[in-house]
Amino acid sequence: MMQLTQTIQIMPYAYGKPGKQPVQPMLPGLEAEQTTRPMVTNRQVAEVLSSIASLLEFQNSNPYRIQAYRNAARGVLELQEPAAAIVARGELLPVPGLGRRLQMRIAELVSTGTMTFYNDLCMQSLPQGARSLMAVEHVGPHVAIRLYEELGIDSPEKLWWAAHQQRLRKLSGFGVRSETRLKEAAAHFLGRKEPAQLGGVA
Repeated sequence: MMQLTQTIQIMPYAYGKPGKQPVQPMLPGLEAEQTTRPMVTNRQVAEVLSSIASLLEFQNSNPYRIQAYRNAARGVLELQEPAAAIVARGELLPVPGLGRRLQMRIAELVSTGTMTFYNDLCMQSLPQGARSLMAVEHVGPHVAIRLYEELGIDSPEKLWWAAHQQRLRKLSGFGVRSETRLKEAAAHFLGRKEPAQLGGVA
């Protein structure tokens, strides 16, 4: 699972050719391991790459480097098959202009569900409260910083309450639809529909 970032939903993905294989009876505890691995979708990869571009902007990084991550995000979205499947075959992603370092970072993401570079970048660029918010789906660096700085929201639970109190829609660029989406995402992350009462928040 992603750490310090948007939660990535891992879906089981079967590798190898379809079809039944001969199965030999095994003693209990000696069963063959299932050939399934977690799959990160192309859209999730693109979201991480776009977030990296935003974080690099916060650091006033090289514009060409920032654009490289944005181009990579678009390229991954245009792939005709899952990046995870391509990496599993040991092939390079057919994305124009994608350098070796980016290939390796994407391979790490689709293979393990996390990217060390992204996590380190979040640690360097964002306060703890903003990083906590990015564990919620749909919350990228820009949104996390705005929620943290403008509304003082520093946890998924406080995000749910702020949306419940209709405070998010008062921010420039936010509306009822985005507020509802973030409320649902926060509730999903918290694993319940009604978070416990927060002192000083409700």
